[in-house]
Amino acid sequence: MWSRSHVLLHLLPLLVLLLPRSAGDRSTTDLQEVTLAAILPLTNTDYAWAWPRVAPALHQAVRRVNSDRWLLPGLKLRLVNGSSENREGFCSDSMAPLVAVDLKISSDPWAFIGPGCDYSSSPVARFTTHWGVPMVTAGARAIGFELYAAVTNTGPTHRKLGEFGAKIQETFGWRQHALLVFTDKKDANDDRPCYFAVEGLYTVLGKHNISIRDQVIDADVNYKVVVQMIRESGRVVYLCCPRDVLRTLMVQFWKEGVDLKDYAFFFIDLFAEALSGPGPSRPWFRGDQDDSAARLAFRSVKVLTYLEPRSPEYRQFVQDLKKDAKEMFNFTVQDSLFNLIAGGFYDGVLLYSHALNETLSEQRQMDSLGDRQTDFAIWDMTDMDSGEFQVVCVYNSSLKQLVLQSGRSFQWPGGAPPPDVPECGFKNDKPASNPDHRSPLVVRLWIATLQICVISGARKLKLESELVAQLWRVSWDDVQMSNLEKVLKKTCSRLTMSLRGSNYGSLMTMEGNFQIYTKTGYYKGNLAAIKYIKKKRIELTRNILFELKHMRDVQNEHLTRFIGACIDPPNMCIITEYCPRGSLQDLMESDSITLDWMFRYSLINDIVKGMSFLHNSVIVSHGNLKSSNCVVDSRFVLKITDYGLQSLRGGSTSEDTHAYYARKLWTSPELLRTECPPTGGTQKGDIYSFGIILQEVALMRGVYFLDTQTLTPKEIVQGVSQGGAPPLRPSLCFHSHSEELGVLMQRCWSEEPGERPDFNTIKILLRKQHRGYGSNILDNLLSRMEQYANNLEELVEERTQAYHEEKRKAEALLYQILPHSVAEQLKRGETVQAEAFDSVTIYFSDIVGFTALSAESTPLQVVTLLNDLYTCFDAIIDNFDVYKVETIGDAYMVVSGLPVRNGKLHGREVARMSLALLDAVKSFRIRHRPNQQLLLRIGIHSGPVCAGVVGLKMPRYCLFGDTVNTASRMESNGEALKIHVSEATVQVLQEFSSFSLELRGEIQVKGKGCMRTYWLLDEESN
Repeated sequence: MWSRSHVLLHLLPLLVLLLPRSAGDRSTTDLQEVTLAAILPLTNTDYAWAWPRVAPALHQAVRRVNSDRWLLPGLKLRLVNGSSENREGFCSDSMAPLVAVDLKISSDPWAFIGPGCDYSSSPVARFTTHWGVPMVTAGARAIGFELYAAVTNTGPTHRKLGEFGAKIQETFGWRQHALLVFTDKKDANDDRPCYFAVEGLYTVLGKHNISIRDQVIDADVNYKVVVQMIRESGRVVYLCCPRDVLRTLMVQFWKEGVDLKDYAFFFIDLFAEALSGPGPSRPWFRGDQDDSAARLAFRSVKVLTYLEPRSPEYRQFVQDLKKDAKEMFNFTVQDSLFNLIAGGFYDGVLLYSHALNETLSEQRQMDSLGDRQTDFAIWDMTDMDSGEFQVVCVYNSSLKQLVLQSGRSFQWPGGAPPPDVPECGFKNDKPASNPDHRSPLVVRLWIATLQICVISGARKLKLESELVAQLWRVSWDDVQMSNLEKVLKKTCSRLTMSLRGSNYGSLMTMEGNFQIYTKTGYYKGNLAAIKYIKKKRIELTRNILFELKHMRDVQNEHLTRFIGACIDPPNMCIITEYCPRGSLQDLMESDSITLDWMFRYSLINDIVKGMSFLHNSVIVSHGNLKSSNCVVDSRFVLKITDYGLQSLRGGSTSEDTHAYYARKLWTSPELLRTECPPTGGTQKGDIYSFGIILQEVALMRGVYFLDTQTLTPKEIVQGVSQGGAPPLRPSLCFHSHSEELGVLMQRCWSEEPGERPDFNTIKILLRKQHRGYGSNILDNLLSRMEQYANNLEELVEERTQAYHEEKRKAEALLYQILPHSVAEQLKRGETVQAEAFDSVTIYFSDIVGFTALSAESTPLQVVTLLNDLYTCFDAIIDNFDVYKVETIGDAYMVVSGLPVRNGKLHGREVARMSLALLDAVKSFRIRHRPNQQLLLRIGIHSGPVCAGVVGLKMPRYCLFGDTVNTASRMESNGEALKIHVSEATVQVLQEFSSFSLELRGEIQVKGKGCMRTYWLLDEESN
């Protein structure tokens, strides 16, 4: 949440810099600049947060802050801005973050102002949160921006709209159902305003336990289908759509004869665009033949808008806004609710300035999320004859109250608000609505009551018979113990993990100080775990009989199966399923088994599943959960043991022994502080115990590992019991586990039991965090093997397609470097022989004054200029039968007639291409010198050449011969923005009789002597 404390926390280093200064130190020479970077749509004034609408307000705020010598002593605000628009003039989620990064690098702003659109604001919010820089906006209304700590919204938000809707539902007694109908273009340039507006209603109404149905209206609207859908889905309907869609829909309702007194329609028109215009506010009026039906249908429509402030300060602000917008942008600001957004940005700058000075204005009310309180208005048809809409009710966001306007009230066609759920159901399918069904219903109720009584009596008799039968009872004579017991008691060997089938299994270890073993024996031929009851005698009370019956009834794959109990002295014991892999604690201490994270998450999920079942069973809670009573069977499925039978398990243990405190390490603090804790523990206590086990599994360093100190179990238990701030808890290590898992541990061992999640929540969190680790270890491995076998062929095909795609890309790149025919020869491994061509036409061009232009430009500007120019040229020459040979600096060389011969067409192709390039360069714009004309000089010559590939590394297709030199001389002896043609090329062009040529005359050409040349002017169109 972004509140004042969060703002100041971000700005703490800046405030420290300001401490030595005072108001008297402020001067124009030593003021430190506070840069605010605004990112808003630059030209599209359809947006309420467009730069021409908002910039005057921002400059007003900056001037006000800078003129107040006491507000920011030693500082002055400076405003820079960038555009969040794309080339089409729409908000862009790709341009906005790029502009934010550019402004961060170039200006290092103290805060960002804007963006306004939701999609362009989202990536900027992520960046500013990462940078620790505040983002103040009056846009970004979507409810999802609550997740970004850096965002403060000083304008209206859709959460406030949701709270407004919740208050409407509460006021009119609509506590069960609401229908949300909206349009959603999902266009790349659409900011989806209706989707995000409805999202605010959906989120808040859902938290009030209101059943919500939402429906999207497609672009190609079938109004009959929409009417039928609304009739079957809701009576209280919130609509967000264009006003023409709303009018057509309401007219369709009227034409179909729907009784509109049973409906309440709320049209979401936040900026009151449907209510604007000259004359009275009549959103239904169009001046056509449907006006009469629309006026009658709109009696059931209420319009929801923002409420415009009525204070003199706001009116003066709007007047200043209009004046400044006209002077700065020649833009006319109309009287509309769009001005609320400009006011929000104005207040955002002041809010930020006050935060820097640690004094927030009491006049700007913010909520707990750091967002501004926004008031709303409800418009209703107050004059049924004229159909005029007026503000009937105002919603005060701070007080969360609906206040009726003086002398006005809501107009309901039926005289009262309709119910949100019809008595007979939306589809008239509730039997209660038919009086003919009432008598049979009463009969059915009597029959059902009688059946319940009979079934209840039968169940009670069955329960009593089961208690008497004592099906859980085991005779000691049926249990066979091995002679190995005596040997193991003497040796206390730690090798029991490998002794499958022995009568001992590891139960618990504690830092190697001691080890206790659970006995095993054979009952009816099956190996079972035997746990002795530390009591001299057992009296079978009704409570104990119920506990034994419950243990026999509770069965789950993640709980050890209860076999029975023997109450024959002196061999009183509990017999349960035996798991040969030992306990979870044994697995973690074993050097022979490596627990990777797939294995660990499988075990953790097994604990969660077992405890979730236990908490939802008649046993309710475990009370003694620890890693030593989480045992693993032969299939590596973890099962919970030592649950239930609390009346039999209770035994006396010394209050000051190492073993006593070691067993208490998993006990929650509230139970440690209780003198007589419940014998079965509590569910919240089990959650705490699970958190301790989670830390054991994550770190693999024993129970209650502390990285900063070494404490005995007694010291740990006493520290946990005493509490404190912060309370004593095990250490986390984010190098050993994920951050999400660490957060889950902290939630589980929270000091306040109410803050601990239940096992169903834990199961969902684990599934979200670690998809793919859901089943036990063997099922996981088998599933992966099966998936691998099924997907192998698909994988090979994908790799083959990827190979062909990369091969195609490489070939396309090769064809851009070398002619297609030459590249094919090189691919076949053939040597490319030089080839002579009898007649080709060569084009040369360069830029007049390029050297001077380069000297006055940066290297980056020169590269950008040449890249823009030759990208333009490359696009043009694709339309002609020519081959681009190379570019060197500002020189551009093209040839026609090779490597594929085209007869006498080469002269015509180059001539046409030259005219096209010359025409393009006349309108070419240099980015860093937009007013300077680029002067291109072109020379053309025809004749024979020799061509071939030169070199092995970065091979080039080169031309050789006197024709190349002569073409170059034609270019160098030419003039800017003219095409200089040799007599040889003129002879080729005369074959076509379509080109306009002008004789230049005789000129001296270096290395050639006197030559007659021509200017190519144009091509005559036939």
